[in-house]
Amino acid sequence: MLAFAAIASIVACTAPDGAPGGTGQVAGLPVAISSGPLDYIPPADSLIPDDEMGRSIRRGLALFTHTNDSLPAYAPGRIQCASCHLDGGRGRNAAGLAGVFAKYPRYLDRTGAVVPLTDRINYCFTRSLAGTQLPPASREMQDIISYLAFISTGVPWGARVVGEGMPKMPPLRGDSSRGAALFVTTCAACHGADGRGVPPLFPALWGPESYSIGASMAREERAASFIRHFMPQNARGSLTDQQAFDLAAFINSQPRPDSPGKENDWPAGGAASDVPYNTAGHTAFRPPRTLLPRRNPAGAVVGAPERAPAIPAAR
Repeated sequence: MLAFAAIASIVACTAPDGAPGGTGQVAGLPVAISSGPLDYIPPADSLIPDDEMGRSIRRGLALFTHTNDSLPAYAPGRIQCASCHLDGGRGRNAAGLAGVFAKYPRYLDRTGAVVPLTDRINYCFTRSLAGTQLPPASREMQDIISYLAFISTGVPWGARVVGEGMPKMPPLRGDSSRGAALFVTTCAACHGADGRGVPPLFPALWGPESYSIGASMAREERAASFIRHFMPQNARGSLTDQQAFDLAAFINSQPRPDSPGKENDWPAGGAASDVPYNTAGHTAFRPPRTLLPRRNPAGAVVGAPERAPAIPAAR
């Protein structure tokens, strides 16, 4: 807990100069409240302090950008955190993580519970990296959190940031046959005709070393958004919305790792229409043709926090 308290001191409880909003209270503590997303620019690496905290931040950045080299036991594939969270998590609309430290603990409908940031990070390890969860108290986990706290410096608790997540796409449907032909001319030069990639720059897009069926990128619309706005890297934005959906449909139809426990996602219902596996009240949307077994199925499941007993209503 002392480590978390030290990290938390990085994140200010006041809005950046010129940001809209006022102040309020959460659990009796003053916090800044913004009326809209903050136009926030994370601090540069040159501002990382030259002390023990700074060394933790730099280790976290190294783990973030070279995950499978640094943590092969936990991220055994050919994909890094930075493969999706571009520019070290600073990239706008590229699954941006600026401000993420200020958003947790947070309720996630996919989990059906309030989860800490350590769980959210482990969802990335077990789903997007198709690996094994990191021990929450490990130095590596603390270093990653230190880095996320650093790129969230000054963001008030609970605030939204311009460019977080990825833009929503129009309601289109991909054609995997068109996507297969487009992959050959647009993607194979970097990711390989077999989709295995060339890490760390070019991640695997399918096969045992790519993201699992439980990753957000396994959803056709989410993959299409990333492809539309950031691929190919040497001509970003050159693809049409439909071409992005076609590529997403082809890539996500290929064999990829299973995600143990996925049937327990969205326990109250409400899964997005393109989730590629069955959940409560939802039928799988275009699942991949083959699901590959995991090396450590037990380590690939991040259990939901235990539910607290209901508080009796006051009389």
